[in-house]
Formats: sequence, C-alpha cells, structure tokens
Amino acid sequence: MPKLKTRKAAAKRFRATGTGKVVRRKAFKNHLLEHKSSDKKNRLSQMALVDERDVKNVRLMLPYL
Repeated sequence: MPKLKTRKAAAKRFRATGTGKVVRRKAFKNHLLEHKSSDKKNRLSQMALVDERDVKNVRLMLPYL
C-alpha cells in the first residue's frame, strides 16, 4: 500500500490531544482587536475541541493524527 497523503492545510489547523481528541484554534482573534475586551480575547486564545460531528472529516484529512 502506498503512504497516505496528509492535507497540509488541515495539519496546520488541528492537532490531537493526549487522549486522542482533536483540538482547534478559535476564530475572531486575528484583527479588529481594539474594541474586544481582554476577557473575550483571553477566551478566544484557548483551544477548543472539534465538534464530534466534524471529527470524522478531520481524521480523513489527517490519516496519521
């Protein structure tokens, strides 16, 4: 069998936790940050779990995750 290719765009966006869950970065923390409160910016800095309905698609893009 040939090796499976990884979708490099997905590899930059997702990673696995130690228990095998898939985590992602939160949106809305790239620009226009002046009017956002520091509380909101701190919450947006934390990683979030990928929803269980999307995990299958992410794992197909990242066969060696």
